[in-house]
Amino acid sequence: MIRLKSEVVLPQPYLLFLGDTTEPGYAKTAFGLRDWAGDRCLGEYACDGASVTTGLPFLTPEEAAASGAEALVIGVANAGGFIPPGWIPALLRAMEAGLDLVGGMHARLRDIEPLREAAQRLGRRLIDVREPPAGIPVASGRRRSGKRLLTVGTDCALGKKYTALALAREFTSRGVDATFRATGQTGILIAGGGIPMDAVVADFAAGAAEMLTPDADPAHWDVIEGQGSLFHPAYAGVSLSLLHGSQPDVIVVCHEPGRDATLGYPDYSLPGIQDTIDLTLALGRRTQPNIRCAGVSLNTARMDAASAERLIETEAGRLGCPVADPLRGGPALERLVDACLA
Repeated sequence: MIRLKSEVVLPQPYLLFLGDTTEPGYAKTAFGLRDWAGDRCLGEYACDGASVTTGLPFLTPEEAAASGAEALVIGVANAGGFIPPGWIPALLRAMEAGLDLVGGMHARLRDIEPLREAAQRLGRRLIDVREPPAGIPVASGRRRSGKRLLTVGTDCALGKKYTALALAREFTSRGVDATFRATGQTGILIAGGGIPMDAVVADFAAGAAEMLTPDADPAHWDVIEGQGSLFHPAYAGVSLSLLHGSQPDVIVVCHEPGRDATLGYPDYSLPGIQDTIDLTLALGRRTQPNIRCAGVSLNTARMDAASAERLIETEAGRLGCPVADPLRGGPALERLVDACLA
């Protein structure tokens, strides 16, 4: 078995770094760690000008280190995955306080000279989790034992990771042997391993998905975090590679009600949920002829409970399949899980 490079023992607990972020969507790594690894997060730290907060206590690096933190995790996933020069003093301060740095950006911490020099001088670690393992093969197309579920979306950043985590948790609570398979930096930080699909050379991306979801016991479920969207003008390639390589038995389509345009691409309207189901099944049959859609996950975080419940019921009737917001739970989620496992 090839050991994934991202399966490292991360220093924890964490201090979450928000940089100078003013767009909540770019702080999804910090929010994901808060929501799914909260016991490992002591607080947050940001530069002047930041307006986004996770709601965790604001701690200086010195205060965090005194409270037991071992690492500062960059909680931002901005467009392009770069580390602005304005962040460097804060990152240096964290190392001076005794914290290692953990990053999931496309920019590598070790490639930034002031950080590299400080790490060598202070004996700190620079850990980049957005690095694929060595030796990824070209996809074989071979069918593998075990069962697989893939979350797919009408767009980026609308709940594919949260849905996969929630479904894996529900499967486990029912006594089903299930593993969450992370495909992005936040998921890797939560799970402690995975493959960052958007950092894999395109020709090997489907092979990476095969590697991430190896042969397993026939009753075992891999619940795979989706990436991008098959309709996305920039990221459809990684979505298709993940679909073909993971060969899912089941898909769950994720959507955020009220979002009409592709995030960051206002000239591109969002596809409909049914269009997303149809295209995913058509393309997925190339490597998994028996692929099926179990249902839909709606991100209703911006809606009140009553409105969310009405929409879930309406969409379930319109689409003819279970619809739920996994974070709200309830009977709707139970029906979605039943359909996944059927």
